[in-house]
Parts: sequence; structure tokens; C-alpha cells
Amino acid sequence: MRVVDLIAAKRDGHEHSAAEIGRLVEGFTSGEIPDYQISAWLMAALLKGLSARETADLTRAMVASGRHLDLSSVAPFVADKHSTGGVGDKTTLVVTPLVAAVGVPVGKMSGRGLGFSGGTIDKLESISGMRTLLSVEEFTAAISNVGLVVAAQTADLAPADGKLYGLRDVTATVESIPLIASSIMSKKIAAGANGVVLDVKVGRGAFMKTLKEARELAVAMRDIGRSVGLQISAVLSGMDEPLGWAVGNALEVNEAVATLKGQGPPDLLEVAYTLGAQLLVMSGKASTTDEAARLLAGALESGAGLQKFRDFVVNQGGDPDFIDEPALLPQAPVQVDLEAQSAGFITSIDAEAIGRASVEIGAGRAVKGASIDHSVGFVLHRKIGERVEEGESLVTVHAATQADAQMVLPVLREAFRLGADPVPPPPAVIEVIS
Repeated sequence: MRVVDLIAAKRDGHEHSAAEIGRLVEGFTSGEIPDYQISAWLMAALLKGLSARETADLTRAMVASGRHLDLSSVAPFVADKHSTGGVGDKTTLVVTPLVAAVGVPVGKMSGRGLGFSGGTIDKLESISGMRTLLSVEEFTAAISNVGLVVAAQTADLAPADGKLYGLRDVTATVESIPLIASSIMSKKIAAGANGVVLDVKVGRGAFMKTLKEARELAVAMRDIGRSVGLQISAVLSGMDEPLGWAVGNALEVNEAVATLKGQGPPDLLEVAYTLGAQLLVMSGKASTTDEAARLLAGALESGAGLQKFRDFVVNQGGDPDFIDEPALLPQAPVQVDLEAQSAGFITSIDAEAIGRASVEIGAGRAVKGASIDHSVGFVLHRKIGERVEEGESLVTVHAATQADAQMVLPVLREAFRLGADPVPPPPAVIEVIS
């Protein structure tokens, strides 16, 4: 069938066969099918949708476009975790060392931040000497020797996804849930893990704004994983306010270390325990999530999780001294407090506005490839449901210049809403789809 016929078929709402989807992906990856035809097909897929079977076939075709890691010789079970992105989301830096400390190896490939959502690789590169670009041999050796590796995505894993995403980004076709699900899952499957837990963020500071959208995405990704024999579950976690207190790369690394020392924010710890418990049950290390949570808490209280994080940093070339001396992390030269103009209870915090403000002062990037400042960001002092007195600090801005700090203060002030009566804090964990 000609490509134009496939475009017309999807435009008219017809399903493709696996062979037809394979033809589209293979032709586009090789350069045989031009961008303009795939752009037309992507728009048709966005408007008419893809069935669960088509979504799984698209995912398999993208995995087949490149290398597929086989980790069976490294460990009988390798865990992975993926987040759909949020503001202040440093969960990977907490959950992966705890899971590894309990005895379940973790091999994770992560991305950089784009837009208001931060990226794990950017956070790790706040650490002096930390290497995130690893060869496949280094990646697998780290799983064997340390039990934990977090590295940047390699270009030879699901290369079709990279090409398709680049086109979706400029053709207004990013928002399709089947296309999002297949993009995420193609990389997870290609990376070779046996079990994956998905952290699907929902709320103002997430890409999925509604519970309906988040559930739809979670179920789509779960079904794709199951179709290829992957153990998988999804956690819907709240992003109506930033996760934890810190927003910004080095600031979030510092908060993750504090959490592993038993001094972290409760919402971050709740999400980490929930995600980690899913992986421990999948691996057979625990029979129930309650038992798994106890194992994770034990790894935290004993210091085993912190030691695993230290070993992970050293193995990837990082200087671990910052773990004991946080001032060795990049420090912003300017710190300015945003003070409350009246007393009251925090009734809402616009997480997306805070995320976008962090990009404005250099903590994130508006376009791929832009440089970032690892030292800048925000530290919140109040969360939803808490009381603040007039003159007390709502948030501290860590900036490169006074001008940068003053630029974002009005945005931050608008992001906080105060009321006379207390409101319940939003849930950190909303639902588990397993």
C-alpha cells in the first residue's frame, strides 16, 4: 500500500495492520518516507486515534528500529522507573538507591528537562565529575557491580522515536495519548528492564492536567508493557503543587540526599515508597506492598540507601563529598525571599507557574540544547494547607543576579493563593494502576 493510502486510511478512521505500521516506521527511519507524509499521518493519528493494538504495534516497530538491550546475563530481574515529568520531581534520586539497597538492581535511562519539567540527567550533572553518557558496556557493568545506574538515553535505542518526537514537537501532535504512550514505552522496552513502574503526574504542574487523561495514559502504557511480557504498574501522583520543597537542579539533588538521610519532605518520601514498593513486589523481593514499604523504610533508616547512592555517584565518576558537605554543590550567588503580604493559609500553589519561572532564571531550557545554570531555582517554605504569617518567607529565590530574582518575584507571588480558612493538602499519591 502506498504511504498516501495509509494516511487516507487513518484520516478516515480505519485501523492499520502491524505490517502497515512497520512500513511507516521503517520507511521514515531510513529516510525513504519524507517528513511531510509522516506529519500528515501523525495529525490523522492525533485526530482519529490509535487502537490499543495499533499503539502496541507502533511501539514494537519503534523498538525494532534500533538496539534492544538484553540484561538477562546481568541479573535475573532489573527494575526501571519512569516519570511523565513534573515540578520539583527528584523522585528517581530517592527511590532508585532505596530499591537497589534492598537488593533489586536498577538500570534506568533518563532524559533532560524541557519546558517547565525538570530532567534527572540535568540534576545529576550538578554533581562534580558525574558522567551520564555511558556506553552499553558501562551501563551493564554498573548494574552488575553497583546494582544501580542512571544514564542518558543512547541514540541507538529506539531511534525511530527520536525522529518521530522531533516531528511531533513542531507539528502540534505531541498531545496524542497513544503517541505519548508508545514513545515512552519504546524506550523503556529497548532498555531491557524486566519490570517498570510508571509515575504518571497529574495536575497543574504536569503535562496531564486531569485525572481522566492521566488514567488513560497510564492504562495505555500498562497495556503496551503487558503485550511484550513486561511486568508493569502505574502510580498516579499529584502535581498541583511542586513535589517536596526544592525546584532546581542542585537544590533538588541536595533535597534528595537529605531525604536519604531521613530529613526529607513527607510528600517526596510517600511517592518514593509507593513507586519502590511496586518494583519490590514485581521482583519477588516482597509479597505485598506493605512488606515492601517496610523494607524500603529499613534501607532508609539503616543508611543503606544513602550508601548505595554514594556508590552510584562514585561509580559514574562523581565526587561524593557533597553528600556530607552540601555547600560543594553549585551555589547561586543571590538569594532573595518572597515574603507574605498578609497572614493566612495557603490554599493553592500554581506548580506550572513556578516551573516556568525556574526556566526564566536558567534552571531549565525552553529549547533543546540550551545551556542551564545548575545552581539556580527555588526553595519553598510553605505548602498547601499550611499557615503563613505576614512577613514570613513563602519561597527563597536562588538566582545568578539580583535582576533575575526581581524578575520572577511577581510571578511567584501570583502562584501562591492565601485564604482565611485552612484547606486539606492535595494527595501525593492518588491511585495505583497495576
